[in-house]
Amino acid sequence: MHLAELNVGRLIAPTDDPRVADFMNALDRVNGLGKRMPGFVWMMEGSGEPGMGNTEAKIGGDPQYVSNLTVWESVETLEHFVWNTVHRQFYERRAEWFEVLGEMHFVMWWVPAGHKPTLDEALARLEYLRAHGDSDHAFGWKYLKDARLWRDHGCSHVAAE
Repeated sequence: MHLAELNVGRLIAPTDDPRVADFMNALDRVNGLGKRMPGFVWMMEGSGEPGMGNTEAKIGGDPQYVSNLTVWESVETLEHFVWNTVHRQFYERRAEWFEVLGEMHFVMWWVPAGHKPTLDEALARLEYLRAHGDSDHAFGWKYLKDARLWRDHGCSHVAAE
């Protein structure tokens, strides 16, 4: 089994607004690094236009909702990318670019090797997590016994991260 993860957020401004320029300008760099990481399996792609990442995949028709959907070989490989690379710097700056959402915005689940989840499938997992909490069907970092780095980076107070 591989580990799928979905992270959604609503930008504070449209993708071409200077207030989110640092985020948009880093997408290709951070996503490219992720794709080269040991343990990376797959990423939902956007149009392929430079600097856009997957920001074209709108949620609920809202152009400021963006998503990231990836698959990793293990908890450890995802954790390493999130917390031990330049990704961490951008994670720590998320409040500059994203609205604070009043509900869960991150979910993980196990998928069979070779499965590429759809955005609809991932959003259904997120809704399940919101409604039922952590379970084998959908979970956050705290549910994974092997996940340790997220605790070290001050996220233990956040249920899903």
